Amino acid sequence: MNASGFKPALPGISSSKRLGFFSFSGGNQPFDLKPRGVCLIKAAMEETRTLKLDVNGKVEDKLPNGHAGKSTVACALSHMLYQRGNLSYILDGDNIRHGLNRDLSFKAEDRAENIRRVGEVAKLFADAGFICIACLISPYRRDRAECRAMLPSEDFVEVFMDVPLQVCENRDSKGLYKLARAGKIKGFTGIDDPYEPPLDAEIVLQCNTGDCSTPCDMAEKVISYLEVKGYLQA
Repeated sequence: MNASGFKPALPGISSSKRLGFFSFSGGNQPFDLKPRGVCLIKAAMEETRTLKLDVNGKVEDKLPNGHAGKSTVACALSHMLYQRGNLSYILDGDNIRHGLNRDLSFKAEDRAENIRRVGEVAKLFADAGFICIACLISPYRRDRAECRAMLPSEDFVEVFMDVPLQVCENRDSKGLYKLARAGKIKGFTGIDDPYEPPLDAEIVLQCNTGDCSTPCDMAEKVISYLEVKGYLQA
């Protein structure tokens, strides 16, 4: 039995004693142990590519244009945690909207409900001793604050991917910004709908034009924070 009272799902893999791990994405531009915890990753880009492994089992740390998307960083982080023997699970916003939240639109009230539901699911993972990494569009401070309030004090870790709008639009692999600029998509975060930047994020990952860390470097920064704070203790 591990420290949380749950038998590890895989040989050699243990849940964290202090952290259930949860991450949000911050949307289309910048503006988601202690018994449980949440890590909120708010990313500016809509990169949903799954990282590949090289012949040695290491993450291939290369992306088009050299930029790191939110889901790419989450995958790198999950892989690093696995290598360290920590159970983790990624809740990806796109996948969630195909299943659990397929009944929700992108209106403000439905976005709030989308975040609330994912927060509740992440809390369940945290209660089970998992490090839950969620990548979603989370544009409003109120919604993020409500997710933080779901957990005990200091069990919520917010990671803000601070990426300029120009970089987001240059990295627009899905063509969504172009459609929004043409008025074909309404309520698009960063174009005609606001993004409220976090005021108290525990971690900030910056990516500027011509100066952007690799996905693995960003994930390492998160790992370092968790180590210092004692979240990854066996």
